[in-house]
Amino acid sequence: MKIAIISPPWVAVPPQAYGGTENVIDTLARGLVDAGHEVLLFATGDSTCPVPTEWVYPRAVGTATAASATELRHVVHAYERALEWGADVVHDHTLVGPFYARELGVPVVTTNHGPFQSELGDVYRAMAPSTPVIAISHHQASTAQDTEVARVIHHGVDLEQFPVGSGEGGFALFLGRMNPDKGVHTAIDLARAAGVPLKIAAKMAEPAEREFFLEHVKPRLGEDVVYLGEVDHATKVELLGEASCLLNPIEWHEPFGMVMIESLACGTPVLATRFGSVPEIVDDGVTGFVRDDADDLVEALGRVEELDRGACRAAVVDRFSQRRMVRDHLELFRSVTDARHLHAA
Repeated sequence: MKIAIISPPWVAVPPQAYGGTENVIDTLARGLVDAGHEVLLFATGDSTCPVPTEWVYPRAVGTATAASATELRHVVHAYERALEWGADVVHDHTLVGPFYARELGVPVVTTNHGPFQSELGDVYRAMAPSTPVIAISHHQASTAQDTEVARVIHHGVDLEQFPVGSGEGGFALFLGRMNPDKGVHTAIDLARAAGVPLKIAAKMAEPAEREFFLEHVKPRLGEDVVYLGEVDHATKVELLGEASCLLNPIEWHEPFGMVMIESLACGTPVLATRFGSVPEIVDDGVTGFVRDDADDLVEALGRVEELDRGACRAAVVDRFSQRRMVRDHLELFRSVTDARHLHAA
């Protein structure tokens, strides 16, 4: 198949540091090529994903200056190029693209990377009659209400990029964004209560993130709790491999949690609160501990050594691999193009 993938213009593919959606797009694009398909990625000029890539913006625009006109210009050029190239199907990760493409005559599939129970809900409800919508977890799909979900496809990781670590670094790790919903402040309190050193690697680029850090995180730092800043892929993998566990006490129904499967791929168990997709990713008592109350994770921190790091890796090999993610997408792409050909006949 000839598959065009349109990434939003906000972050490069793959991201230089934090960027969940863009990491997913990079993994999928490379996996599709490895499976023998042609891929055209429309992203930004600073993207380094090793597939044919085109762009209208030479550098990632950044989320702080996100504007509808910026995304629409990106989309217009993306579809012009996809049509010239002869794409069989377009996997569009932007918001405006599927609406723009309605009269262009090319099959389009989209993925909702955010919560349906937000302003995104109305967007995807209006989009779904003409564009198959992929959900990224069963919990997320269960909240779609009157928006039809074409398929649930869990994210996957390239296992070669996440080697198994020893877990002997003597610290727990928090990895994510400097945001109250991510629970970094809670992770500090839990680690300190359990007497476990904590390292924090978190994105802090936007004003709200800096404000939260100054008010709720910085006062809690000390010799036993260290903020490392935002880290690149190599440093992330090193930290995940050395950590005794990933501490993920989220406080919102996150549609998916890439950091959790990245951690498990490195053999590092995940301790998390029971929100959103967590129970779909973490097998309680096997690959981590899942608790209804964050305070109960203090006791769980003392039991991390009971968990088998090999079981953590095996769960990703079985359920969250790049190969499985590619296979699931191809099944949907083929069903969409087959339906289009049948309708045309």
